[in-house]
Amino acid sequence: MADLPDFHIITGGPGSGKSTLIAALAAEGFDHMPEAGRAIIRDQLAIGGTALPWADRAAFAELMLGWELRSWHEAHDRAGPVIFDRGVPDVVGYLHLCSLPVPAAVDRAADLFRYQRRVFIAPPWPEIFVGDAERKQSPEEAEATYQAMVTVYASLRYELVALPRAPVPERVRFIRARIGEQDD
Repeated sequence: MADLPDFHIITGGPGSGKSTLIAALAAEGFDHMPEAGRAIIRDQLAIGGTALPWADRAAFAELMLGWELRSWHEAHDRAGPVIFDRGVPDVVGYLHLCSLPVPAAVDRAADLFRYQRRVFIAPPWPEIFVGDAERKQSPEEAEATYQAMVTVYASLRYELVALPRAPVPERVRFIRARIGEQDD
């Protein structure tokens, strides 16, 4: 396999501390690519669009795929490791979670646009789970999302590394220690 870009995914269910962890890594100087879902929801609400997870899930997934592909390309202009708040495979997981068909182009994108083999996954963490205007999922849906991501990433031959349920500084140290160990 060709050398993989220095792109590192953090995935998992909603409300498991991914975005907080990525913000802490960014504060320590890591380049990062933001999550598609929240930005798409904000934009769709602002314009009165329907590509929302509670309105048109297929359209939402299509916008997520476009966002993730753009992020993957844009990250090539950044030096050093780049942390992704989710990646292309998350779109496949989302479609599975919604019991929607996965278009061949989405499967192809997940095969072509690769990240480092080791993917960090945040397990469900009910004690920190909080809903908001953009996160309407229940803790049960967060668990189902986590399981969908485990299944999809494993099927795409990624090695999943579970993040500890620990304070943010400990999670940052955990990530820092493992990024240097990545195998292409």
